[in-house]
Amino acid sequence: MKKLLSPWWALLTLSALVYMFASPPAFLQSVRLNYFDQLIVNQEPVENNIYVAEIDEATLNKYGQYPFPRNIYSDIIKELYEHNAGLVVWNVMMPEIDRLGGDAELAETMLELPVVLASRPSNTSKNEPINPGAVIVNSEYLNVLLPYGGIIANIPELENNSVGAGIVSTEPEIDGVVRRMTTVAVVNDTLYPSLALETLRVVAGDTNFQIKLQPNGVEKMRIPKFGVIPTDNEGRVWIDWSQRNKNVSVVNLPEDFGGAVVIVDVTASGIANPVPTAMGSQYAGTTQATVLGTMFNGSNIQRPDWAPMVELIALGVAGLILILVSRWMVVGLVLTVVSIVAVIPYSMYVYTNEKILLDATAPIITLVIIALQVYGIKFVVEFLQKQQIKKQFGTYLSPALVEKLQKNPELLQLGGERRELSIMFTDVRGFTAISEHYGDDVEGLTSIMNRYMTAMTKRIIDNNGTVDKYIGDAQMAFWNAPVDDEHHAFNAVRTGLDMIEDLKEFNKEITAEGHPPFAMGLGINTDTVIVGNMGSDQRFDYTCLGDGVNLGARIEGQTKTYGVDAIIGENTMKQVHREFTTLQLDCIAVKGKKVGVNIYTVIRGAWGRKTQHDDMMNMYFAQNFKGAIKMCESLKGYFDGQLDGYYDIWIERCKGMKVNKEWDGVYRPTTK
Repeated sequence: MKKLLSPWWALLTLSALVYMFASPPAFLQSVRLNYFDQLIVNQEPVENNIYVAEIDEATLNKYGQYPFPRNIYSDIIKELYEHNAGLVVWNVMMPEIDRLGGDAELAETMLELPVVLASRPSNTSKNEPINPGAVIVNSEYLNVLLPYGGIIANIPELENNSVGAGIVSTEPEIDGVVRRMTTVAVVNDTLYPSLALETLRVVAGDTNFQIKLQPNGVEKMRIPKFGVIPTDNEGRVWIDWSQRNKNVSVVNLPEDFGGAVVIVDVTASGIANPVPTAMGSQYAGTTQATVLGTMFNGSNIQRPDWAPMVELIALGVAGLILILVSRWMVVGLVLTVVSIVAVIPYSMYVYTNEKILLDATAPIITLVIIALQVYGIKFVVEFLQKQQIKKQFGTYLSPALVEKLQKNPELLQLGGERRELSIMFTDVRGFTAISEHYGDDVEGLTSIMNRYMTAMTKRIIDNNGTVDKYIGDAQMAFWNAPVDDEHHAFNAVRTGLDMIEDLKEFNKEITAEGHPPFAMGLGINTDTVIVGNMGSDQRFDYTCLGDGVNLGARIEGQTKTYGVDAIIGENTMKQVHREFTTLQLDCIAVKGKKVGVNIYTVIRGAWGRKTQHDDMMNMYFAQNFKGAIKMCESLKGYFDGQLDGYYDIWIERCKGMKVNKEWDGVYRPTTK
């Protein structure tokens, strides 16, 4: 076992991982590219003055069968310019003559209004495309660029009347997603611009674009009147999806395009197919608009040649350091977590500030695998120890306590600790009547009680409480042990109110089945008590002892006396009065006590009559019993009627009270 736990075995794993990431398989390449997608798409959006006018379903409904006669295309172009379009880019191919004879009208419109057309690279050629030409430095290196066997252009009548034409080509990555777009392509030793590059040239008013080549590809590309277009050595640009355009329907145009570039594209279902991108499926027009925005704003997203080597060195060094410090378990785990947590923000920082794509997935995968190997067997051994404890104690201790014992077996010794707890007691009211309903049907009574306890217990466990015990029809639970709970009073009160609501649903269910409804009293007290394993060496329970526990049981017993569902102690009230409406019920010396304690009921929400209730209590303690009676009568009906029973009881109490100079304001009941 010690040999298997040796960290030096991880050196072989680290070496294999470095080798694998040096030439990653398709799956890991896809993971890396998807990470780059997240870096790119999660940037603040940049709104550009670019529109995509869509030939969509609404357009088909207006003009009929597609493709439309080209005189309709002419009308669309005219309407776009009437709405103040700056330049129309027609991303709709027209390589054949219009059988309906609309070419002449469209060609005439294109003589009057500037239109950039699209062409498609292909294995064969059709029609002769116009080409603004390019100034090429070191043209002997053209062969390093993306070559095509031919090009599909529009019919000469239209092609020659356009102000420019550019190719539309999508080259997906290994996972089929389009992330980069070529700006130039070589067809029969002639260099053609992309649609986005040609659009930018026309907008700039230049006659050509310039490109400088070197043995490994593009060194620099520029439009003289615009400036440098950043590309990689294959003439591609990463699509910056933070560049945003606006999409409109051809038949629902804005009043004023504001001189925007308007790309006309087909998006009607069944005619055009979107392409997968980092932003999900996008139609060609939106992709071209984003590429145009990327180039126009000089968004130079880079994946430099040195980046893969730097990443390999980083993951190798980090893995080696992790192996060296693995003998110190906490140090190694902290190092692993810190490294994993830091690498993603670092790559995000580099991208945001430098637009450089650095892969965070390779070091994260490496660190995780090395850490799993180094610590895996240790964790397995500890897990087996925990399972043994669970098997021994899981049948009669709470799950939370079992978990704590698994973390610290020394807690199995008898004893306890002082800790502030919020302790809840519940009791079924009228249990005798329920028992009489079932008579000799002990099984039926047991079944309904189990259903009741299950419903109530579930709410306690869901709210991180510890179920201490069941005593007949009563139950006891507490919060803040064995698991720390900073908001134990809040959670206890919230649980109690939830249980009261759950009981209403429970009663609807069982009364529909012919069973009598249940009523419940609930008391919560917060105090410092002793909590721990109590019992004998042969059998013990995790429970709590102390005066605060007894008080919790006593105030629960007073719920029926005061006609309320829930009573909480003063310490509990002080911790929850900001979250709930707490209303004082009395100052009471419970059975066995001489000193009085203030008791409260609690309801959800903020209630505007709380001040009047407090005034009523002040009148009572000042022995202004007539005033208190009058206030009680005025308060009935408020708080959703939840205190109406209490106000009736309190009115009767006040009627029986007499002014007594020696009265200390404490009520002393004779029952628990």
